Amino acid sequence: MKWIEVSIKTTTEAVEAVSNILYNAGVSGVAIEDPNDFFQLNQDEKAWDYVDEAFLPPDFAEGAVVKAYLPASADLLDKIELIKELVAFLPSYGLDIGLGEVTTIEVNEEDWSTSWKQYYKPVKIGSKILIKPTWEDYQPKGDEIIIEMDPGMAFGTGTHETTMMCVMELEEHVKTNSRVFDIGCGSGILGIAAAKLGAEEVVAIDLDKVAVEVARRNVLENHVENVVIVEHGDLMEKISTKADVVVANIIADIIVRLAKDIKHFLKDDGIFISSGIILDKIEMVKEGLIENGLEILKVKEMGEWAVIVSKIKGGANE
Repeated sequence: MKWIEVSIKTTTEAVEAVSNILYNAGVSGVAIEDPNDFFQLNQDEKAWDYVDEAFLPPDFAEGAVVKAYLPASADLLDKIELIKELVAFLPSYGLDIGLGEVTTIEVNEEDWSTSWKQYYKPVKIGSKILIKPTWEDYQPKGDEIIIEMDPGMAFGTGTHETTMMCVMELEEHVKTNSRVFDIGCGSGILGIAAAKLGAEEVVAIDLDKVAVEVARRNVLENHVENVVIVEHGDLMEKISTKADVVVANIIADIIVRLAKDIKHFLKDDGIFISSGIILDKIEMVKEGLIENGLEILKVKEMGEWAVIVSKIKGGANE
């Protein structure tokens, strides 16, 4: 079956109205690409993620784009013409529609929910930890530790450089009696890795409710629910104990703010593994850690990203 992708270039102001036009034309859902979402995210002090504008395409800031799919049918051309007419009519309601450009392309139907799976294969992300899609058969080799993941749930496959560097550091620092805090846990990969590396207790925490649900499912999939607890909320509100290892794969600005309180959650001989740091912000994070009584043990780079390992200055492991 053939499908037609309808793409409408517009403004943030008109996104809702344009989406309604598409829904009325019979689409079951829309995808919205709005640069303002990203720019606002960068200004949100509580956000645990951000977008580096240097990596965005040159035309990204030109306006919002609303996309949807219509099946090829006898009345398809009529539907597209009606969409164009209704979009062009929006300014009469006082809406700024920007370009208001409506374009279409033809796409072949695939099983969109599963076709991507052919590109996702078992991959080793540390010296021991290997991420395996739940649908793939794989026999571990040697001392490999398998983490079962279904990235279709969202929040990544675990193969990003920041995740890989955090896993490598967990392999080095997690012991059999370790208590580990995973801040901004996303899909829960790091908490699961810590549990499979022998941690006695893991608390994984995230501000995003969807991430928490995804992480909980992955914890069950990997049979580590007796070790890993996934919490929704903020570190300071949910945790009152101290950890041997705290790992935060978030963003540089949040790590700097977290550094002000990390000593309250880290044992004297504990290790703080922080990543999600673009290369340009390494020095900023180092300064923030040092200013708050932490000593830098290691800075490792991979691609455009870095991980910084630190500990409390004068702690028992000095």
